[in-house]
Amino acid sequence: MKRHRKSRNKLLIFTIPLIILALIIGVYYAIKLNHSEQSPAKESPIITNPSGKKIVDSKKDQISSLEKLVEETFSLSKERKVPNIPFVSGKTEWKEVNKEWGKSDHISETTKGRYEEYASHHATIGYAHQTVNDIRSYDSELQKISLNEIEKTGGQPDAIRYYKNSTVDQMILVYHSTATTDLLWVLPVKTEQEPNPKVDHISLFTQIEKEPNQQTQVEKPNQQGNQSISEVISKMSLEDKIGQMILAGISGTTMDANAKQLIGQFHVGGIIFYKYNFETPAQVIQLVNQLKAGNSSSLPLLLGADQEGGRVTRLPGGLVNFPPNKKIGQVNNPDFSYKVGTLLGRELKEYGLNLDFAPVLDINSNPNNPVIGDRSFGNNAEIVSKLGVQTMKGIQSQNVITTIKHFPGHGDTSVDSHLDLPIVNKSLKELKELELIPFERAINQGADVVMVAHILLPQLDKTNPGTMSKAVMTDVLRKQLGYTGVIITDDMTMGAITQHFDIGKASVESVKAGSDIILVGHDYNNVVKIISSLKTAVQNGEISEQRLNESIERIIQLKRNYSINDTKVGNPNINEINHSINSLLNNYLQ
Repeated sequence: MKRHRKSRNKLLIFTIPLIILALIIGVYYAIKLNHSEQSPAKESPIITNPSGKKIVDSKKDQISSLEKLVEETFSLSKERKVPNIPFVSGKTEWKEVNKEWGKSDHISETTKGRYEEYASHHATIGYAHQTVNDIRSYDSELQKISLNEIEKTGGQPDAIRYYKNSTVDQMILVYHSTATTDLLWVLPVKTEQEPNPKVDHISLFTQIEKEPNQQTQVEKPNQQGNQSISEVISKMSLEDKIGQMILAGISGTTMDANAKQLIGQFHVGGIIFYKYNFETPAQVIQLVNQLKAGNSSSLPLLLGADQEGGRVTRLPGGLVNFPPNKKIGQVNNPDFSYKVGTLLGRELKEYGLNLDFAPVLDINSNPNNPVIGDRSFGNNAEIVSKLGVQTMKGIQSQNVITTIKHFPGHGDTSVDSHLDLPIVNKSLKELKELELIPFERAINQGADVVMVAHILLPQLDKTNPGTMSKAVMTDVLRKQLGYTGVIITDDMTMGAITQHFDIGKASVESVKAGSDIILVGHDYNNVVKIISSLKTAVQNGEISEQRLNESIERIIQLKRNYSINDTKVGNPNINEINHSINSLLNNYLQ
């Protein structure tokens, strides 16, 4: 019994210290574990995948890097640069690009300039007068950026444009980086399946004067200077914006009280002249200079006339007339058409005007047409397209704005829209196969302004004529044909409108449908009514002010593209112009 007690005592002597030691170690590790939970290490988040292995979550790092790239892109655009490309839009010369990157992989010539592709740099460089003016980047990192990320950093764009052809359907977010430079984010159009599309490419475009030696615009003290378009718009009142969207006719040969009101109080964006406004060259110059001097808007006036040649001409002074377009179509020489356009533009410029409501791109497919007839180049889509585009380019070469008309085609009508509303019962497919061809070609070649016709197209819109139809102006012209320039209505005082609609309500519907400028050719009271109707529509929420801003952005851009100004002009040299016209006609019509 004693031997067992001794053995148990020895066992306790050895066991108790071991238990105490184990308790100490256990307490130590418990304290350490608790401290670790309270103070986690500052490292990337750890998650476990299905196989049980630990991986690092890099999603936050990726989002952060994309946000930084968006910020960098916006920031660099103010310096007229894009990420990872060493050139400056509006500054770098072709020889510098050639020295840095060598010969390009492909060159394409467009009316907007020359574009050279560099596949290894994922970039295309555009030039005007050998100076870089468009830097397009297709960088794979940029292509990871989504619409939401752009708008999160850049806010709402200054404008949204759309472009669609057989291969792409794109939206273009336009941000004004400087007074002359825009940053464009080009993405697929949003869909229900993809409400947050990713970037296809970016474009940094700088407006460069058409002629390097072009005279610098002489601005009035109250004009815009070097402000960006968005800055100009932000300082405009509602009345100023509505005024810019009106192009009005005046009644006499002098600047009477009504004309003073139009440009002094209502700040209309421009004036259209008819034959009854013009008597002699000296009188025209006096009237034009008075209007320019009386313009109290910060934006210069558009001053336009229908100078088509043939039976539709406005300018006085014994100018030698051109043959009608039908005759020019029979000659069918693109060089002749270009030179005719050049002289039409020169005529207008000599008289101080800056906008021509020409060329006519209607295909005269209906021989009984009472309004187009010999104003058309013919009944063949190819001839009308080819000669119409060359006439347009000729007019543009004189720094005069062109207007292609009468969209979507007035050639197959049997009613004169000056008197009543014509109906063209054609489907979109049929229009694309004929009427739309010249317009699409001209748009692709740099059309400035598109005039929409007062034609009812029941298969597109059963209720509204083209000038009041979203289907015609927004769905077909903007989205189908990818047109991003200014849309103007035909004269809203024509019978096609006044015989069927209230002119004020019709103008409101026109702006809602997508027009930028309402043409009001006759009667001061019509102008007043339309302005009042538009103002009421904005105030009651029928038209948003953002909708007006979209049009104003296009109008200001157009005026800037052509350096329109209110500088006075001197007397035209009629003899010199007539000599040039006679020489041209003798060369091509003999």
